[in-house]
Amino acid sequence: MKKYSIYPFVLLLLSAVGCSKLKETPYSSIYTDNFYKTASDAEAALVSAYSPLADLGSGPALTLCGDFSADQVYPRPVVGRNTLTLFNYDPNYTTQKSYSRLFESPQQIWISCYSGIENANWVILKVPSTTMDAGRKGQILAEAYFLRAFYHWFLTKNFNQVVVKTAPSTDLSVAFVGKSPAADVYKQVYSDLDKAIAGLPDYSTTIVKGRPSKQVAQALYAKAALYNGDWATALAMAQAVLGSGKYSLMANVLDVYDVSKKDAARAENMWAFESDRTTPGRSGQIMGLYGPKNSDGPAYGKQTFGSIFAYPGFFASFGATDKRRQLLDTQYVNNSGQVVIQKNITPITPNGVLVKKYMDPNSIGGASACNIPILRLADVYLIAAEAEARQNGATATAYGYINTVRARAGLAVLTAGLGKDAFVDSVLQERSWELFGEGDRWYDLTRTNTYMQVIPAAVNDVYPARAPAAKHRYFPIPQDEINANPKLTQNDGWQ
Repeated sequence: MKKYSIYPFVLLLLSAVGCSKLKETPYSSIYTDNFYKTASDAEAALVSAYSPLADLGSGPALTLCGDFSADQVYPRPVVGRNTLTLFNYDPNYTTQKSYSRLFESPQQIWISCYSGIENANWVILKVPSTTMDAGRKGQILAEAYFLRAFYHWFLTKNFNQVVVKTAPSTDLSVAFVGKSPAADVYKQVYSDLDKAIAGLPDYSTTIVKGRPSKQVAQALYAKAALYNGDWATALAMAQAVLGSGKYSLMANVLDVYDVSKKDAARAENMWAFESDRTTPGRSGQIMGLYGPKNSDGPAYGKQTFGSIFAYPGFFASFGATDKRRQLLDTQYVNNSGQVVIQKNITPITPNGVLVKKYMDPNSIGGASACNIPILRLADVYLIAAEAEARQNGATATAYGYINTVRARAGLAVLTAGLGKDAFVDSVLQERSWELFGEGDRWYDLTRTNTYMQVIPAAVNDVYPARAPAAKHRYFPIPQDEINANPKLTQNDGWQ
């Protein structure tokens, strides 16, 4: 599996050295010397920095690595898909090395993020000398800084101490780098986001879909700071987003996931993996995984497999008036117009609850237009609520933030009088209800170090026992990468 190495360019460089008598030009020289001459070169290079995000979303490791590990949804118990849920994976990711399972594994996160970082680094190095419009040049660089920040943050929340790469690997002397402490990773994320914020435009409907605005960079800053325990920064950045007035919650939470309204939903769904049914866009597997088996529910999509369901206990946790409960269901209407009770499809997965966040009745086979949210305005409200409470206690301001989200969901306001810890617990619960199925919950449990208390209770008749250990707080670095990089060391507990 060396072809998936973090440093594929090393093999190219070694090949060039081995064939030096033939006077071949190394690939890296072709790439850097004969490219980045024109504006179109710069735009193409930026697209290459976004491309690994599409690999994460189409798999979709973007959400499933976290979601399969957490307490909201679970996979159909097939080999390679249940290892995260049962916590029986290893640094080789042995059962996930088939093509299809790799795209759902932490190994794919490592591969995609470092590919994105490498491509962003080339943009940051070379675009400044490209002949093109100065304004657009500045925005391209800002997008590259944003992407490099996102990829580093996504890596550290999955693997903790990771390699910080801020320059392209032009030769072997800079190819191999050791891990940095998480504090240094966040320092780099902050630095890159400062540059991104300075160069990105405010949100408007004219921004190309899938591209970040200034407020998206601030939202990522707020979330990264929350994960870093930097409450003041998290609060300040969240307030900058909310105070800008550029984004707003949709009146009906169900509309956020209505594929026919996804253009309007960008007012709340600030940044997402943008999925398209037809080429040249990219589509993902997520609709097919969440829909009923054998494409039997036409509302879900034309090609679905019944591969992911919600735990009954999670479904039961919603209040009766919570509109978000309508994004889960225990039955569906099949292709013959009959109501099918989900529990009757045993023995595939007894008592499964269907998730309705990713539905596209007009899909083209398995290709859907279902976007996968990465940063939503509702998330920013809850970041602000948590950061305010952790810094200043359960203030009226903190209640205002959480109650904005609760009111939209159809819930009564959270009554004042909670202590700081109880209020934070309420925010974390609200995050679970609001953001389920979006790859968020596992990281809330790991950043608060509560996963070993919460996960053992998240069981059902498919997975009657789940026992995470301390080492599972972070995924092991793929062994292939350890083997390829002599300066890279394995995470604690996985040696």
